[in-house]
Order: sequence, then C-alpha cells, then structure tokens
Amino acid sequence: MGKDLHRENVVIIGAGNVATHLSKAMQGAGFRILQVFSRSTDSAKTLADQLKCPYTTNIKAINTEAGIFIFALPDDVLPVILDEMPSNSRLWIHTSGSVPMAVFRGYTPFYGVLYPLQTFSKKREIDFSEVPLLIESNHIDIHYRLNRIACCLSDRVTDMSSEKRQYLHLAAVFACNFTNHMYTLASQILKNQGIDWRLLLPLIAETVYKLYDMPPVLAQTGPAVRGDQTIIKQHLSLLENEQVRQLYALISETIQTQSPFEGGRGM
Repeated sequence: MGKDLHRENVVIIGAGNVATHLSKAMQGAGFRILQVFSRSTDSAKTLADQLKCPYTTNIKAINTEAGIFIFALPDDVLPVILDEMPSNSRLWIHTSGSVPMAVFRGYTPFYGVLYPLQTFSKKREIDFSEVPLLIESNHIDIHYRLNRIACCLSDRVTDMSSEKRQYLHLAAVFACNFTNHMYTLASQILKNQGIDWRLLLPLIAETVYKLYDMPPVLAQTGPAVRGDQTIIKQHLSLLENEQVRQLYALISETIQTQSPFEGGRGM
C-alpha cells in the first residue's frame, strides 16, 4: 500500500466540534497529531490537552513539517486563514460541506475535501466509523491517498464533487438543523405549559426509525397530510408568536403541496 498512513503527521487547524471529533478519530486510527491551531487560546489548549500535543494561536507558527493539514473551520473563516497560512507543498484538506475544493487553488499543489456528514457536539461521543465521509481531490494520486485516509476513519466513504456536496449540505440543513429547530420550538411550547418536553422523545425516535423502512414522503403523518383544516386552525389559534404561526402555516401548506396522498393518514 506504499507509505504507512498511520504514521503520518497531522496539524489540525481549528478546535471546534468537527476538529475535535475528527482529530480524536485520526489519533485513534494511528495518525500523529503534531499541533492544534485556533485563534482562541481556550479552544486550542482544550483540544491540545486532549490530544496531548502542542498548540498555537499564531498561524505563522504552524508546524510545516506535517504531511497533512486539516482545515476544520467555519466557512467564512477558511479564506482568511488560507491567506495567512505559511505556504508548503503538503496535503491540505478542508472539512466543509458547502465550500468548493477550488478554495485551495493557488495556495498548494495538493488538496482535497473530507466532509463528515454528521452533527457533532464536543461533549457527545460518536462512533466515527459510522460517519459518512464525502471525499474529493484535485489529482488521482491525491485521491488514492485521501481515500486511504478516509477509510482509516470510517466504513462509509463516498466520492462526491463540490457541486453535489453543496446540495448534500443543503439537504442536511433541512434534515438536521431545521429539524432540531422544530424540536426547540416544540420544547418551548411545552415548557410554557409546564409539560416535560421529553414526552416527545419516543415520537421523535419512531419518526426516525421509520425512515429506515420507507422514504420520508411515505412516513409523513399529522393534520396537514390528512387535510384536517379544523385541527390546523386550532393549532394556529394556540400559537402566540406570529413568526411561529406563519411557520406552522407555511410548513403545513408545503406538506399538502408535496404529499402524494389525498386521504387521511397519521397520528
């Protein structure tokens, strides 16, 4: 297989949720984490302490002896850091779902993307081997190397272009971020009534479990898909926040527009 990737040296640029989980997974797979960079001293030190490696908050002090540089940064921060990053001819990889691979063009001859399709929180452990990793590279040799890196971390590695990855990220925002916001709104409704929001957890879990057996459109239940205008109007009357009321009405309308059913289904 050529060079032993498990002995490669890695610098982690970023210390947020993705950087934390990815760096731990890489270290667990045998990669050597040489250094952590973050503009926040607290974040850099916290992650470096976990990895037992040095850290820096000065981008000019990046250890350029590493073979791999992982840029796990917010999308709007990445271009700024790239402009400050000391040049070298090592492998540069970013972890963004929506930033094109071409963001590296002109900075290094060898680059790629390793996008983990998962929601990460620092305090919650995740089996990284189950995380889908979407990869892309600028050269066939780099692709071979990046694929081997990804396969050391996960059993679910897929090639995907920058254009396709943007659509995947868009879909992930709907499926994860927007859905979680709905959980937040639901919990606030129940909190205002003194009801334990955790009563919803079995319902939420079953909604997810169904998706393993059927497409989302067939799993849809509730008053909107049934066309139950009486319940919809009742729910709207209970919502005091105008924005949330408009959101409920719009989503209900969208469900009715997208649904293949004419009759009643559901909860």
